[in-house]
Amino acid sequence: MASPSATSNPLNALAPKRKTKKKHFVQQKVEVFRASDPVLSVLMWGVNHSINDLSQVPVPVMLLPDDFKANTKIKVNNHLFNKYSTARLENLPGQFKFKEYCPQVFRNLRERFGIEDQDYQVSLARSPPVKDGEGQGMGLLLTSYDRTLVVKEISSEEVEDIHNILSEYHQHIVTCHGSTLLPQFLAMYRVSVESEDTYLLVMRNMFSHRLHVHWKYDLKGSLVSREASFKEKVKELPTYKDVDFRNNMQKVYVSDEEKEKVMDKLNRDVEFLVHMRIMDYSLLLGIHDVERAEREEEEEMESSYEEEEEDENGLAPAPAPGSTSPEGIAGYMNSFKPMGPGEFDPYVDVYAVQSAVGAPQREVYFMGLIDVLTQYDTKKKAAHAAKAVKHGAGAEISTVHPEQYAKRFREFITKIFA
Repeated sequence: MASPSATSNPLNALAPKRKTKKKHFVQQKVEVFRASDPVLSVLMWGVNHSINDLSQVPVPVMLLPDDFKANTKIKVNNHLFNKYSTARLENLPGQFKFKEYCPQVFRNLRERFGIEDQDYQVSLARSPPVKDGEGQGMGLLLTSYDRTLVVKEISSEEVEDIHNILSEYHQHIVTCHGSTLLPQFLAMYRVSVESEDTYLLVMRNMFSHRLHVHWKYDLKGSLVSREASFKEKVKELPTYKDVDFRNNMQKVYVSDEEKEKVMDKLNRDVEFLVHMRIMDYSLLLGIHDVERAEREEEEEMESSYEEEEEDENGLAPAPAPGSTSPEGIAGYMNSFKPMGPGEFDPYVDVYAVQSAVGAPQREVYFMGLIDVLTQYDTKKKAAHAAKAVKHGAGAEISTVHPEQYAKRFREFITKIFA
């Protein structure tokens, strides 16, 4: 019997099935907003369609090897298609394609990471993702409107890289019961508009959806060429590196119990990366300054109060997108008491750790592993040889053998704690 996730193409004959599709859209639970970028419009439409379709497919008792190769494809050629869509989708491209990779595998991963498909659907399709101003390179880097998810544009080679590790990655997540510092891969798509393919990877946001990050570090455990550039340092939220961390005399002040938890996760994850011959990864560290956040909140409240006093109609300013949404990944939190500065829900902000009682600063730390797709191949071996010639064989260069990289990385991360 074919796997439930075997490749299907339900919209190939879309034009003759208008009545069926009209019914499908009536059944949608999430109103999809249109984005100005057609790629994002198709992404939002595709996520909505995909989750609705998956909800009709029984969850398999166990994943099969074919599920790690499966995909679903949708091709829309009908220019009259928009006639049957919601008003918010009037400007969808007349022709587009949407492909979802390994839908059953990623559904299983979302479940293991504690994310319900309905919440995932709302977070991505209720309102357009916004561009992350701190993105590097030419590709898209987006954050869902409620700031719980990150959508990253990747290359076709990286799609292949993820396929190559997906089975072992899934097994690792099963073994550690979803408790990991690795990126939480939640879905992977291909959006095709005007014959151009865009590959998108959806992950959980390592930073908080509500606590502002005041300092950010990318740490590899190497001091060679590991200092933020002047251009980087003048940004509103620079990404500092290992040398900056040392020069700033930065430390992570957590309890012994929390440090042990973090290091246990890190050691398990690094062992997995060594097994997969992966190197060049980093620890992304975000720091939320609680006292600074309290000052900022007081200033905002004073400013807001003054504005309301001046408003003849007495209308309060509209809330920021996602701040009071009753749905979505973080939405249920709003049914409880409001959270103050430095407070977070560990079931949503899974990478967050509170500073220890009595620490020099009241802070919240966000720690996760990023850039976990670089395998130690011929190019990396050549880069290692070139850097060894330039800096000397004993230099702490970043391009080294996976076992050596892991050893140095773990030793460095151990020292970031006070």
